[in-house]
Amino acid sequence: MIQIQDLSFTYKGEKKPALQEINLSVPEGGFLGIIGPAGAGKTTLARVLTGMIPHHYPGNFYGSARVKGLDTVDTSINDLSRLVGMVFQDVESQIISPMVEDELLYGLENFGVSREEIPARIEEALQSVGISELRERSIASLSGGQRQKVAIASIIALKPRILVLDEPTGELDPRSSRQVFSLLKVLNEEQGITIVLIEQKIMLLCEFTKQLAVLSEGRIVRQGETREVLARAEELQELGVNCPRVTTLSRILSARTGEEQPVCINTEEAEAMIRRLIP
Repeated sequence: MIQIQDLSFTYKGEKKPALQEINLSVPEGGFLGIIGPAGAGKTTLARVLTGMIPHHYPGNFYGSARVKGLDTVDTSINDLSRLVGMVFQDVESQIISPMVEDELLYGLENFGVSREEIPARIEEALQSVGISELRERSIASLSGGQRQKVAIASIIALKPRILVLDEPTGELDPRSSRQVFSLLKVLNEEQGITIVLIEQKIMLLCEFTKQLAVLSEGRIVRQGETREVLARAEELQELGVNCPRVTTLSRILSARTGEEQPVCINTEEAEAMIRRLIP
């Protein structure tokens, strides 16, 4: 679904590359989490996937990025947006309409969806994110979590095959953050949407994603199945990436018992490990 080969990119006017020799593959139906310290190149990589680089952000682009076989350099933003939808960290910059229904309607009309099809698209998208009751509400009256769901619904209505999200829960409380992650899991597992998620909330990210890619100074320094990447906890910490506390607990117990403990990625696994170790 996504194939990036030997990709390097330097923004116009900058000397230091934002991305260097990136190689990344995400299969159809994949759920990839991207982590890394500030300035690692995570947002730049998201812009590459959506075609914003190099179409909106000029610079020196080397290598290739393909989305479902389409080269992002040779394909227009309009054509790419029919395959790839993006949700930004600052949801306020993405929502442009005063009412929930109008926000979804705006994108559908811009995409040339027929008037006969639009009502069903809107209802289906709202149902998929669980906010059908908000259809006639004003955006101003919504909570941060509800606004984030509206932003996701407006993209889902366009029926993309890939959803790229850049720290979508950055402004949300723990409860709302988990709701968004649970929604993404449903979209991935039930609708088959390929998801690429940039996120700092490492505990949630590791609990829901299938794979992780770790960026540092514009390079992918580690990628693979989520549990495999977390097994390199010491290496990640040296890069400035915090691991979930349950993963740290696994390492501590391995050292103290002299027995290699499985890498835990959620509290349920940690509880089971502790109960097994305590007579």
